[in-house]
Amino acid sequence: MNTNTPNTTTALLAAALLAFALCAKTTMAQAPVKDATPVNGKPAPAIAPPKPTSTSADPYNPTAILRSARIIYVNSSSVLVGEAVIEAKLRKRSEFQQLGLVITRDPNEADLVLELKHDLFTMYVYTVIDPGTNIVVASGKLSSLGGTVAGKVAKRFLKQILKAHSAVLS
Repeated sequence: MNTNTPNTTTALLAAALLAFALCAKTTMAQAPVKDATPVNGKPAPAIAPPKPTSTSADPYNPTAILRSARIIYVNSSSVLVGEAVIEAKLRKRSEFQQLGLVITRDPNEADLVLELKHDLFTMYVYTVIDPGTNIVVASGKLSSLGGTVAGKVAKRFLKQILKAHSAVLS
């Protein structure tokens, strides 16, 4: 008589898997929580909640966001004014170097995202957004008449950042 019938083989396999599972070393997914038992007669210190990542007291304050920003990402949906032109105009301005600002090509690394969109005919709209909160912290509308759009955007945007920096001094 054959003892290796399908039911017997399945039962033996299931028993072997169960035995292996019981013997396998398991690790905890999370570190154990320390109890509040006294150490040397003193109660264990309470665990402090994590600190907010924002450097300001109010992470939703546009002025504080502008003031603390250092890394800028430029995004232009206009065919006539590209990102590289805006970046060059920003870097050329003395305020840009004074404030220690830098430009990144990685939107995930940016403190601020400067977006430029072409409105009707000669009008352009720029918007500056905090990528962490999606709050609009600065914006402006300008014309392409009487100068380059990229130069005007750079000048007005940096003027808004300077205003935010001077607000702390007041």
